[in-house]
Amino acid sequence: MINFEDFSKIELKVGKIMSAERVEGSEKLLKLAVSLGAEDRQILAGIGRAYSPEELAGKEIVIVANLEPRILMGFESQGMLLAATGEDGLPVLIHPEKAVEPGISLK
Repeated sequence: MINFEDFSKIELKVGKIMSAERVEGSEKLLKLAVSLGAEDRQILAGIGRAYSPEELAGKEIVIVANLEPRILMGFESQGMLLAATGEDGLPVLIHPEKAVEPGISLK
């Protein structure tokens, strides 16, 4: 359990996937170019068994925007997308129900 003060530090934003590509040497890791409106981010996500790079371009996602960057398989990941586990055990992207501007913070 975390307290409300810790939770309030998490910055969730809507991002728009501009492009995606597989990371060589990984079955599930995809490298995403994500627009947050005023800035672009590179995010690596383990969703490659559930989604092909081609179907991700243009999708809106929710990301943790203030997560410290990490190096994964030689690439810097500048955030983390939110996903749930589907009935088949594969990730399911969390996304806005209606279109919103990239970079909008979730309240």
